[in-house]
Amino acid sequence: MMKSRSMVALASDYLAERRLLGFDLGISGTQIAAFARFVDTAGHIGSLTTRIVLDWVQGNSRHATPFSWARRLEVLRPFARYLARLDPATEFPDTAIFGRSHRRLAPHIYTDQEIDNLLAAARELPGTLRPVTYETIFGLIAATGLRISEALNLRCGDLDLDQGLLTIRKTKFRKSRHVPVHRTVVTELRRYMAIRQRYADTGAEALVFLSSTGKRLPKRTVHHVFGKLRTGLGWTARGGHAQVRIHDLRHSFVCRRVQLWHDRGADIDNAMAALSTYVGHAKVSDTYWYLTGVPDLMAVAGKRFEVFAAGSGGDRHD
Repeated sequence: MMKSRSMVALASDYLAERRLLGFDLGISGTQIAAFARFVDTAGHIGSLTTRIVLDWVQGNSRHATPFSWARRLEVLRPFARYLARLDPATEFPDTAIFGRSHRRLAPHIYTDQEIDNLLAAARELPGTLRPVTYETIFGLIAATGLRISEALNLRCGDLDLDQGLLTIRKTKFRKSRHVPVHRTVVTELRRYMAIRQRYADTGAEALVFLSSTGKRLPKRTVHHVFGKLRTGLGWTARGGHAQVRIHDLRHSFVCRRVQLWHDRGADIDNAMAALSTYVGHAKVSDTYWYLTGVPDLMAVAGKRFEVFAAGSGGDRHD
């Protein structure tokens, strides 16, 4: 039994250990810390029990659904394993008790007109740097499939506009990659940087995208501005999410690229491997998901199955 140490102290040690190993633990770290505070505030003493875990998982949740409970259990599971190394009496519920903890909802695939309308709305924002900043951010994501965090973390030294190349530093999966961009993207980035240099330093380590005060542009601020533009445009989401999202620009980039390759008769398997690297997916299977998870690409998946069936003797009877 762990009588001498608080759960907060144990969680702090666990998170420090994992971060030294290179794990970011942003959201999950926050949740583990919140769980530890819950345990200590409840006066729980001794080994971790299934009861205290379920009390936290099912209580104080903004979205009280089995799916959200399953997600919370999954976040706690590695921490419980850590505790079990220190205390064999540690208990933890079966993580399948609430069903699946992962699901992928079909994204909203932007039309060309919707993207044009979004960029036009961004240009109407007040200020001088602000409108061109948001127009460039949204346009860059639409044209390259970058994650919003990757765009906001770009530094001036990451832009090689002479070669048409972006360097995406270690991000979601602790990997860096080079992203070649189209000449039209280079043109827009040059236009933006010409305006941006009037407001702040453009040294190699300076951030590319800045707030109107010349400071780092918080992700929550970008989402807030996007939400206001979305409301003004009056969009209705197509897909599984309640609202159109910035991240759907990334999904739209992937889908359009796959559809273009399909229309041109490209070798889809080789193309998907290249695309997976380009957008920074951890596994190529994450890229292949689009063939079955997005209605727009179901025809591509169907065609691939037809080719597979024909090539494997689909006319034979077993």
